[in-house]
Amino acid sequence: MKEIDLFNIRPEDKIPEKGKLLISEPFLPDTFFNRTLVYITEHTEKGTVGFILNKSVNMKVDDALEGFPGWDENLTMGGPVAPDTLHYLHTLGDTIPNSVLISDNIYWGGDIETLKSVIIAGDAKAGDIRFFLGYSGWGDGQLERELKENSWVIATASPEIVMTYRDEDTWKRVLRGIKKRYSIWADFPESPEMN
Repeated sequence: MKEIDLFNIRPEDKIPEKGKLLISEPFLPDTFFNRTLVYITEHTEKGTVGFILNKSVNMKVDDALEGFPGWDENLTMGGPVAPDTLHYLHTLGDTIPNSVLISDNIYWGGDIETLKSVIIAGDAKAGDIRFFLGYSGWGDGQLERELKENSWVIATASPEIVMTYRDEDTWKRVLRGIKKRYSIWADFPESPEMN
């Protein structure tokens, strides 16, 4: 009988790139990143930056920030680094000057005053913009070490996942849509000892 190691992530699924998705393994001991999806917005030899997609904050953008009237989408906790800073991803392209294209018409940042004007004018809808408090960051070689430890599997990130998936079941939903080898992780209980 052949033994299968469900937690030995294949080398081809450990290549970090801008625009890819980090999916935590089901028993990652880090309480902040346990069962999270992180969208990579920057990956260089100096480190990696990304945003957690499935840690919604129970606060609407227009309740937390001035200048965003009527934008009643929830904020998302982007990560543990600089949690008092605001970041955003959008699909508005060149409409927002100084935006950085990440992949598949998903942009990072840009001129905040223009963004406010677009929202006030009603030229943006839910799914066009996501706001994050803080970000996730890894220094030189740190993410690569975590990948060697099989803490993350890397997958393609569709615009729909990045811009609209926000609830707690997102981690499971995304796992069920990738390679069968990893999709089984979605069914593992959070605390196997409680089974």
